[in-house]
Amino acid sequence: MGRFVTLRWFLYAPAWMVLIVTLSCTGGHTQQQSDPGDAFMTDKQLEGLVTAPEFPTHLQWVNTDHPLTLKQLRGKVVLLDFWTFCCINCMHVLPDLRKLEEKYNDELVVIGVHSAKFANEQDTEQIRQAILRYEIAHPVVNDYRFEIWNSYGARAWPTLVLINPNGRIIGSHSGEGVFDAFDGIIARAVEYFDRKGELKRSAMEPLSVGEGTEPTALLFPGKVKADTRGKRLFISDSNHNRIIVADRTGAVADVIGSGSNGSGDGTFEEAAFFHPQGTCLVGDILYIADTENHLIRAADLKKRTVRTVLGTGKQARRSNVGGIATGVALNSPWDLVAHDGKLFIAMAGPHQIWVADLHTMEAAPHAGSGREDRLDGPLPDAALAQPSGITTDGTKLYFADSEVSSIRSASIAPDGTVETIIGHALFEFGDVDGGWEEARLQHPLGVVYKDGLLYVADTYNARVKVVDPETRTSTTYAGTGEHGLTDGPADEARFNEPSGITTLDDELFIADANNHQIRVLNMESRQVRTLVLTGLERFERPSSPRFAGRIVRLAPHRLRAGSAEITVDVNLPGGCKLAPGAPTLLHWQSSDEDVVQFARNDGETISFPFSLPARTASGTSDLTLEAVVYYCQGESSVCLLDNVRILVPVTVDTDGPSRLSVSLEVQRAET
Repeated sequence: MGRFVTLRWFLYAPAWMVLIVTLSCTGGHTQQQSDPGDAFMTDKQLEGLVTAPEFPTHLQWVNTDHPLTLKQLRGKVVLLDFWTFCCINCMHVLPDLRKLEEKYNDELVVIGVHSAKFANEQDTEQIRQAILRYEIAHPVVNDYRFEIWNSYGARAWPTLVLINPNGRIIGSHSGEGVFDAFDGIIARAVEYFDRKGELKRSAMEPLSVGEGTEPTALLFPGKVKADTRGKRLFISDSNHNRIIVADRTGAVADVIGSGSNGSGDGTFEEAAFFHPQGTCLVGDILYIADTENHLIRAADLKKRTVRTVLGTGKQARRSNVGGIATGVALNSPWDLVAHDGKLFIAMAGPHQIWVADLHTMEAAPHAGSGREDRLDGPLPDAALAQPSGITTDGTKLYFADSEVSSIRSASIAPDGTVETIIGHALFEFGDVDGGWEEARLQHPLGVVYKDGLLYVADTYNARVKVVDPETRTSTTYAGTGEHGLTDGPADEARFNEPSGITTLDDELFIADANNHQIRVLNMESRQVRTLVLTGLERFERPSSPRFAGRIVRLAPHRLRAGSAEITVDVNLPGGCKLAPGAPTLLHWQSSDEDVVQFARNDGETISFPFSLPARTASGTSDLTLEAVVYYCQGESSVCLLDNVRILVPVTVDTDGPSRLSVSLEVQRAET
């Protein structure tokens, strides 16, 4: 977003704001990688000269039960991540931050400083929803007035600032490539300040992301696509990592995906996804934008199998490099549409529309230079900004260009142009109906073509808009503009970040992401209702994320390659004991058995403490432990239970510990 700066490590002048930076010309994302290495920082530079500005005391915090101060964090290496939750580059930074948190679990504290671009993003509750959607476990402060941003001289999203254990700034980086930029220097800082006795080695209190939230059938559904011939819906249940196949009444016919976070192919029951978004049906093959895996997957609806057809599984680090099938690197594919043997991909990461031949699976950019902006013109010269929804009338592609709050068109023919229908620039947005000059949208993510009109999920305005591509006008079609979940007349209905939209006969189906629902808008009666899914329980897997108990996500941990042992114990509330004779049930699973493979069978009746030996290999995996614990209060004969799922991200390497201890913290039940 905007212009980004490459990494500079330096001795600070007395004034922090006089930092000299090198500007990058890569638009909304930086492709240049920087690895400072140990040689970049002398001991004097590690000491720093400028004290990091303290956080204002009046700001709201998320993912922590109390506001934090830098003074409280003395003794820790602190990494500030200035971000905004709309930004694809900020999303790309999160996996690197998780890797750093896992590697330096006892020494590093990451703090997200959310400095909003859009008005919708200033709301602390919307930030909380984004944190749940992105599964962020570190504390985040709502810097809605840019107070922290300005005090640190940030100029782009994302910007990261490194602070030493004595509270002094020692480095800054803007753009992606965060792990490579900071790994070496954090290692140097840890070694240096540990040697001086100024480093505090202790893990922060684990945060339970999502604890206390009610389980829902869907979790942040990103897209919904209709099959007009088969009268079916394909619902991208994004944070449950699966696709639900249902009819228009909500009767579930099938589920694609195990629900596990991963990229494995196989049967519908075996296949794994990572936050899938848009889909596209061609014959009996459903193509799926497996967004955070940077893959295109193909689900055969007759054979009930999934295979990877496009992408290496690694985020592309270079722009405009095409390729064939699993030999080409993709970058956050967000939505799909097919026409005449071609699959068009709204590729949010590089700000482009890509095209793949469905016969050869050869893929390359179709529209957009890779520069982030709103610039019309010939397909390869145009500038796009995070295209996130795409549709077609058979002649043109229409796409929601979210970061410029625009609806735009691109010719299907390769010698055509990109044109803007509604929208202006990166920082021009709002909620205004009318013609092109006055109309404003706010970060739209979904668009569908029907009978000469475009129906738009105007995401951050919590509305559905209708756009006429001929007259270039935009009109509110449904929604009050206030966040909520209200059915009824279209002008009284409420949505919360609607992100996907499709049409089936006379109805619009809307993926209402933050409400975890599919909403239905009858275009004749102009009434909105919420779709009720039925029969989903028939497809629940033993490891399915739809879970009736408590979900607790622990901080990332490391394990040693070769063999390891996970020890599970229980911590009961005061005055309680395990119920005599009642079985304690424990289930366990590894999302990637090539990384962690348990040596014992799942689903035993156990006694505590319980040991799980495992074979381990370098890589990352998510461990899931589910327990039903029966216990009594005092001498009471009343048997209580706690049903808890614990999620433990682990990284296996040669230097990790050989043992991981997990404590089941039982919560006292209401009696």
